[in-house]
Amino acid sequence: MISTLSASRFPVSTARRRWLAGAVSALSFLAFAPAAQAAPVDDAVAELQHDWEVIRYQAPASEREKRFEELSAKAHKASETFAGRAEPLVWEGIIVSSWAGEKGGLGALSLVKKAKALYETAIRIDGNVLDGSAYNSLGVLYYKVPGWPVGFGDKEKARELLQKALAINPKGIDANFFFAEYLVENKKPEEAVAYLERALQAPARPGRPMADAGRREEASQLLAKIKR
Repeated sequence: MISTLSASRFPVSTARRRWLAGAVSALSFLAFAPAAQAAPVDDAVAELQHDWEVIRYQAPASEREKRFEELSAKAHKASETFAGRAEPLVWEGIIVSSWAGEKGGLGALSLVKKAKALYETAIRIDGNVLDGSAYNSLGVLYYKVPGWPVGFGDKEKARELLQKALAINPKGIDANFFFAEYLVENKKPEEAVAYLERALQAPARPGRPMADAGRREEASQLLAKIKR
C-alpha cells in the first residue's frame, strides 16, 4: 500500500532526505562490515602460520626458543587487535605451545597453562574455527603435559578433545596425526596405523605446503617406527 501513495502527500525536507541517505549508507556498511573485517583477520592469521612454519621446519634448533618467544608477542598483538575472533587466539596458543616445547622442563609449565587458556577462550568463541584446531591443540597439551600435582595432564580428556577435532575434520592431516601420536604414547600402536595412513593421504591445505610436507614427514617417521 505504501508504494502506491503519492509522494506529494508526505513532503520530505532536504535535511530529512540527507539524514535518510546517511542512515541507509550506514546500514549498508554494517551489512557488509563482517566481510570487510574478515580479510585483515585472515591476513594476520596467514602471516602467523607462515612465520610459525618457518621457525618449526626451517630454523636451526638453537634459534627456535627465542624466535617462538618473539613470535608469541606478535601473535598476542593480533589477538588484541581482533578481540572476539577465535582464529588469532588459536594461533597464539599454538605459538606459545611451541615456545614451551622448545623451552622444556618445569620452566615451560606457565607457558602451557597460558596456551591452555588461549585454546579454551577460542573454543568458547567458536570451537569449529580452523577445522577444530583449538580442540586438537588442547588435546595435545592434555596428553603431553604431566598430570596432577605437577600439571593438568589427563589422558581421557586428551582423547575426548582429539576425537572432537577428528569429528570436525575427519580427513585432516593434523587431526589424524595427533590422534595417532596419542595412541602410540598410550601403547596402542596398532590402532595408530590407520590414522597415520589417513594423515599421509590427507588433502593439501591451501597456502600451507611447508606445514603439510613437515607433518607428512613426521607421520612417515612415526609409521616406520611402529612397523619396526
